[in-house]
Amino acid sequence: MIGILGGSGLYEIDGLEIIEERRLQTPFGEPSDAYIVADYKGKRAVFLPRHGKGHKYPPHLINYRANIWGFRKLGVKKILSVSAVGGINPLLRAGDFVLSDQFLDFTKVRPVTFYEGVYTIHDDEDTNEDLVKEYITGDRVVHIDVTQPFCPVMRNTLRNILEEEGIRYHFKGTYATTEGPRLETAAEIKALSRLGADIVGMTLVPEIVLARELSMHFASINVITNLAAGISEDRLTSDEVIQMMKEKNEEIKKVIIKFIDNLPDKFDCSCENVLEGAAI
Repeated sequence: MIGILGGSGLYEIDGLEIIEERRLQTPFGEPSDAYIVADYKGKRAVFLPRHGKGHKYPPHLINYRANIWGFRKLGVKKILSVSAVGGINPLLRAGDFVLSDQFLDFTKVRPVTFYEGVYTIHDDEDTNEDLVKEYITGDRVVHIDVTQPFCPVMRNTLRNILEEEGIRYHFKGTYATTEGPRLETAAEIKALSRLGADIVGMTLVPEIVLARELSMHFASINVITNLAAGISEDRLTSDEVIQMMKEKNEEIKKVIIKFIDNLPDKFDCSCENVLEGAAI
């Protein structure tokens, strides 16, 4: 089953049948909103607006652990993240799609792991019998490998779809995650550029880290909504972000529906083995 993390209304796609809305409780609190369970040609997908409907949670207050744990409870093994980002690399233009392959983490106050050693977690509704359950209930400290954090199978599937649709995209890109909710200074963007960042946003971390801690496959498709501070000559506003995402909305939905349809049943990758040998 596939999970889709993004804005509200991404599930409003022709041919997609809404099965139910599920509100969940997790050991980490309530997720951002109800999960929308849908069917397309016999394949199930679960949608969750990370900011909640109406965009009520700023990036630093999103309950990331509840969101990702809720996907686990619903049986989701693969997550596709859809995000709006600022462009740092001069080769990028507003409206481009970027399939990030690396990230830099500059967040400050967010819980970034499920595994907190002696602070064990118990979820009586979790029916999984796996290393996640063994570690999270067993006082284990876990250090996962994130050398290659994104699922190669999902990234290649997305690349093929973007090629078929003729959408301008970039197959690689380092996503710098900042705390927000303020935008970055020109000096910060200059520093991020020197560190190798191509795009900047506020939500990828800890989403990808938490998903990987649960042995999930994860890919991120990012839309350049504007150029970052100091690169753009204009004052940055939320209005331009909203406008660009509206303009790209139909393309995003087309990519999502083809992604659900074309994702292979079997994956030739190591994402699900990340917990092996990771616990102390």
